[in-house]
Amino acid sequence: MTDPNSQSPIYPLNIQQILEVLPHRFPFVLVDRILSAGDGAVHAIKNVSIGEPHFQGHFPQESVMPGVLILEALAQASMFCLPLTPGTIGYLVGIDGARFKRKVIPGDTLHLFVTLDYFRRGLGKTICRAEVDGVVAAQAEILFAVGK
Repeated sequence: MTDPNSQSPIYPLNIQQILEVLPHRFPFVLVDRILSAGDGAVHAIKNVSIGEPHFQGHFPQESVMPGVLILEALAQASMFCLPLTPGTIGYLVGIDGARFKRKVIPGDTLHLFVTLDYFRRGLGKTICRAEVDGVVAAQAEILFAVGK
């Protein structure tokens, strides 16, 4: 959704607006809402639900969101700070400095904070942090290449 006077998006973005940008579809959409984006920074959320298929096996006795899916959520949120033209996709090409600081469990709201470090010649890097209740759950630097 855009403001007709400014042509810039109005935040928050809902799931339908997110699906206009992300190529992912169920069950692999890991961003539920974009709360804010601009000036190379994004704040998004992922609501973690027991109904997600990965919890069936990770782990049956104590459900924990897999770290790779937290990184994927951060990568998907990154798409909203990369300067992409419609129809282009940012492909994940590397992850540096990934650290996991706390468990993410069903019922948590994962706040995804992304800052664009650089974007040149179709290559970009974002600095990412995922938090639950103000506590860092994961952090990483994510590298992208843009393609069609």
